[in-house]
Amino acid sequence: MNQTILVLDFGGQYKELIARRVREMNVLSIIKPGDTSLDEIRSIDPIGIILTGGPNSVYAKDAPTCKKELFEMGIPILGICYGMQLMAYKLGGEVIPCKVSEYGKIDVTVDTDGELFKGLDEKQIALMSHTDYVAKLPDGFKCTAKTKDCPNASMADDNKKLYAVQFHPEVEHTPNGKAMLRNFVYGVCKASGDYTMEGYIEEQIAKVKKQVGNETVILGLSGGVDSSVVAALLSKAIGNQLVCIFVDHGLMRKNEGDEVEAAFKDFDLRFIRANAKDRFLEKLKGVTDPETKRKIIGAEFINVFQDEAKKFGEVKFLAQGTIYPDVIESGAKNSANIKSHHNVGGLPKDMSFKELVEPLRGLFKDEVRVIGKKLGLPDKLVYRQPFPGPGLAVRIIGDITEEKLEILREADAIFTGEMEAANVKANQYFAVLTNMRSVGVMGDSRTYDYILALRAVVTSDFMTAECCRVPHEVLEKVASRIANEVDGVSRVVYDISGKPPATIEWE
Repeated sequence: MNQTILVLDFGGQYKELIARRVREMNVLSIIKPGDTSLDEIRSIDPIGIILTGGPNSVYAKDAPTCKKELFEMGIPILGICYGMQLMAYKLGGEVIPCKVSEYGKIDVTVDTDGELFKGLDEKQIALMSHTDYVAKLPDGFKCTAKTKDCPNASMADDNKKLYAVQFHPEVEHTPNGKAMLRNFVYGVCKASGDYTMEGYIEEQIAKVKKQVGNETVILGLSGGVDSSVVAALLSKAIGNQLVCIFVDHGLMRKNEGDEVEAAFKDFDLRFIRANAKDRFLEKLKGVTDPETKRKIIGAEFINVFQDEAKKFGEVKFLAQGTIYPDVIESGAKNSANIKSHHNVGGLPKDMSFKELVEPLRGLFKDEVRVIGKKLGLPDKLVYRQPFPGPGLAVRIIGDITEEKLEILREADAIFTGEMEAANVKANQYFAVLTNMRSVGVMGDSRTYDYILALRAVVTSDFMTAECCRVPHEVLEKVASRIANEVDGVSRVVYDISGKPPATIEWE
């Protein structure tokens, strides 16, 4: 069992970031709702607890809360933002509205003798985001940081190992925040740093072998990073007991299907490529509505997968690429962003599988990528850009034809290739084939061909995004190459919309 830091969530938007920061220190973190029972906390046996921020006021009716006894368990606790206010409120301090609310990067003066600030300078910068503050500290606490408008920006009771900060140490806008968290995790909680990806791989291999025995496991392999890493991990655990069904719907990017197949040719598993392009194109014939496209593709994908899976008889185990954020978001309480995920609700309906195999269920996306690299997957898969399940079908406006797919594949390959060659820092970039035509000139002839749009965005979470400021010389080169190398395009435009008001994908 790994040492564990428990993150109790009170609705904070940064809960996952806090947990990831802890894991970056080679210490396991898990996230639970703020009202998790004391008995469950004892069963987890954490070496420390972190209370997240949240949008509420602790004194408001129905505000997320916890039992006062949490602070009497003898476990070191760090409260962040709302977590600090909750700690103070529960222990007899006073929390009131700010005279001056603080938002953004604020100058903070810290007590360098305080446990959280050892080894740091007295003057710090930290991200603040609060409309309430702790006006009176609980008995036994001392102030360990202040700002111009917040007299108690941090507090500590060293005897009880209770610490709190009004600011957010987990974000990049607090430059020395990671050092502060490290002081808590290692200095206060005495972590040993026993959580590693090598250890996780070994643990999951043993777990899968025990769960599966000699039975067959079927995995729907999409070519995305999650399912690819599941395939690599299960191959290492159970070899050719694993059947990977790769449904090639003919809507992938240039050479992508071949690249996925090539990536797994040296792995010990059974790889089935279901070439179902004709089935999908027939179903999509004449369909222009994007939601209808998605539903048709989703339903046909399941049909093809089932057809292939039936060839192996009654198979008990279905493997899925569920990761930790899917689990957190689907079971969240009080959180600002709540969504459910298709692969968290249990076994799929109308399928004969009896058990799920989910070896990545405890990992964040960046950890999944680390494991993928350690298991020998190529960078092309490990760092694959987000790609919608319906593929190019929702990057072609209007009806889907083989001709349009070919135009888009070639144009998209040129754009992505030139972006990579120029080392442009964008989080996602792709081409979209619009349903509009425009007059053009090729040689001495008039043309009337499609308008192609280019999209590149910069984002940290894909919930919001800004358009990437791609250098003009890169865009000009891309447009020139597409005009000269791709038949059917007469004009190239660049999408400068942010999210919101636009979405990242066009459909």
